[in-house]
Amino acid sequence: MSEQSRPDPTNENSGLWLATFAVMFACISFGTVPYFAKSLTDAGLSSSAIAFYRYVLSAIIFAPFLFKDRSNFPIAYWGFFSGIVVGITWIGYVIAIETIPVSTAGVIYMAYPVFTLFIGWIFFKNLLGWRSIVAAFSILVAAIIATAPAAITGDDWPALLMLLATPLGFGFGINILTTKLVEIPPIARPGSFCLGAIVGLLPMLWLVDDGAVLPPTSEAWLLIAGIGLLTAVIPQIIYTYFAPKIGAAKTAMVGSVELPTMFLVGALAFGEKLTWYQLTAGIIVVMAIALTPARANRNVLTNLTLVKTNKDE
Repeated sequence: MSEQSRPDPTNENSGLWLATFAVMFACISFGTVPYFAKSLTDAGLSSSAIAFYRYVLSAIIFAPFLFKDRSNFPIAYWGFFSGIVVGITWIGYVIAIETIPVSTAGVIYMAYPVFTLFIGWIFFKNLLGWRSIVAAFSILVAAIIATAPAAITGDDWPALLMLLATPLGFGFGINILTTKLVEIPPIARPGSFCLGAIVGLLPMLWLVDDGAVLPPTSEAWLLIAGIGLLTAVIPQIIYTYFAPKIGAAKTAMVGSVELPTMFLVGALAFGEKLTWYQLTAGIIVVMAIALTPARANRNVLTNLTLVKTNKDE
């Protein structure tokens, strides 16, 4: 091989660093969801309307790729159904952050890899290795710490229980993606998912007053644009392009930056004081996510870390 044809290690390393920082940027963008969701709640919008606005722009952008080839339809129904589930269960998160600290909600929110593992084990016959089991128990310990009596009041428990629906729904959606949707092009997968999400949420919009659906101010409209673009469409595109360049395991580890991002959002945007309960729980969750074996890259559908659980690395 001539000197000119040999790859330049410097360029290769710089490309990996660029991809790593790009994925980190995308994950930080995903982690800003609480700012937009809580701000829209404070503006008077209902939780179902906020969830709808987060997915509708992605549906408009990605759905044409789904309808481009009708052969996608028989498989896309799985994505459509999982979108309904995830869209509705995400309402639990929006409701929870109305009363629960963003940092505490973030710890429970980031438990979705555990739900992914066990749903895959129960319904899709994926194997659980020792790393998966240790990670699952670690996140369970983190959840117990974050919801200690000193950190959660009795009035917060109903919202906290509703919040559990969010990682449960994400776990279901990830398993559908990794087992059913692999036969359709990646760019078409979010089309089926986001269409399902908005169809599932539309009937719920009829149950609330118009004042809780339509943004009352121009600032609220800017927040809607932000939750659609900055926490969904833009980071999805960046993530989809750069995550394969650094591999699944590194992608999953970089993705754990979402949780400290949520902590910062709670502290800087809403004046929440980060207690030792949330901080300790957050460290445990980040370590558990790093321990969890990653077998597939994060999907462009939502802020989900895709983990294939056939066996541990």
